[in-house]
Amino acid sequence: MLSVCNLRKRYGDTFVVDGIDLSVARGECFGVLGPNGAGKTTTLRLLLGLIEPDAGRITLAGMPVPARAREARMKVGVVPQIDNLDPDFTVRENLIAYGRYFGMDRGAIGARVPALLEFAGLAHKADAPIAELSGGMKRRLTLARALVHDPEILFLDEPTTGLDPQARHLIWQGLRRLIAEGKTIVLTTHFMDEAERLTDRLVILDHGRVVAEGAPRDLIAAHIEPAVVEAFGEGVDVWAREHAGALCERFETVGETLFCYTAQPEVVVAALRAHPALRYLHRPSNLEDVFLKLTGRDLRD
Repeated sequence: MLSVCNLRKRYGDTFVVDGIDLSVARGECFGVLGPNGAGKTTTLRLLLGLIEPDAGRITLAGMPVPARAREARMKVGVVPQIDNLDPDFTVRENLIAYGRYFGMDRGAIGARVPALLEFAGLAHKADAPIAELSGGMKRRLTLARALVHDPEILFLDEPTTGLDPQARHLIWQGLRRLIAEGKTIVLTTHFMDEAERLTDRLVILDHGRVVAEGAPRDLIAAHIEPAVVEAFGEGVDVWAREHAGALCERFETVGETLFCYTAQPEVVVAALRAHPALRYLHRPSNLEDVFLKLTGRDLRD
């Protein structure tokens, strides 16, 4: 469904996208992760033909981009970072108007609207103005709108940012249904648990380059020890200097928290129990640990 080879885009002297290669199979949920400024948004704009690359080759839904970008986008559904619903239309009218952009006649759109409203959990709000919807409802409607023309591939740009946990889980439930139905999805997100839950494979971008690629569990196994013990409290720096090197395969102190990465967490926990002033959390390693190891902990603005 999507093939990218040696994709490059430069602004001034800086390569924002610097030699990216990736491919997405039909029916796959593919994640694109990266810190702010890593090149995610520029990459998506290139893939959709909204800007032209300086070099590289893109094939989207079987068509070359940007040469046939308009035709390719007829087969694509997009959920942008920020909801851009029409405030002058009702929920139902937003779906109808969007379908018309894709050349669908009213009969075809009308046949799809009830199922889309049900999918979004908005059947009871069909005739409500957009101003009456909560943030979660607007996000679900934006997702349903992207499906109105039954696209072959969906691009979701941080679909759950700004939502509360309940709304986020409803979006995840809807995305799982789409994945089960064989829909192809390209997902960008800052939520590592979202990527772990939904994606079959993913890439991590940093400074415009792919720094890791694979299935979430495979990346965790390849880059991080099996367990993490986080310790914090007064004197944690002293404890780290005296004990962490001998007890952990790898450790780092960030602010007032010590992160011990280890295959034997019980040994670390036993040592920490001898220091009641310190609190600790023992957990399995996860995709966020991989992300931070590969891209660093420095804040990106």
